[in-house]
Amino acid sequence: MGLANKLTFSRIILAPVFFIIYLLPEFFPLWFVHGAAWTVPVLWFIFIVSEVTDLLDGLAARKLNETSDFGKFFDPFADTLLQITCFLCFVIDGIFPAILFLLIIYREFGILFLRNLLLRKGIVLGARMSGKVKTVSYIIAAGAALLFASFQRLSVFEFLLPYFRIGANIIFIISVIISIISFFDYLKVFMAKEKNYE
Repeated sequence: MGLANKLTFSRIILAPVFFIIYLLPEFFPLWFVHGAAWTVPVLWFIFIVSEVTDLLDGLAARKLNETSDFGKFFDPFADTLLQITCFLCFVIDGIFPAILFLLIIYREFGILFLRNLLLRKGIVLGARMSGKVKTVSYIIAAGAALLFASFQRLSVFEFLLPYFRIGANIIFIISVIISIISFFDYLKVFMAKEKNYE
């Protein structure tokens, strides 16, 4: 496993760590009678490191000539795993509505299904620009929700919290719309490749 894939793998490790740290106050409230403020810097550290590795693994793959079909699947898989983990935390915490999260799950499984169909024919469906835009929108939505959760846990800007929640949800709605548009972009490419294969 080269450096690029190691960086990608680190996101797979960090995803459950983020989940555990985020939900510790929810599952063990007696441990946090004095608040969960300490989780805020830890969660931001995990979040930022994860996104930095997402940037660095692509750079490392190109710089070290480690691009591969495996990497084309592994990188978006790690991205999706991390993003879905973050969104699940925010749904459990009551920040994001479950119905929008469900649409994202459907989209991601749909892309996985299309990729598997093409892979059976030896065709690799790599990341597209629409998928990269979707990823950026996911990051912004997760960052907005984490900002809201951070202010809530630190008990600061409490009078602004409703507005932060609304803002985070608007960004999340936009990211869901982008993800659906991205799915149809992948579907169009899938159909074209299917036709060419025949």
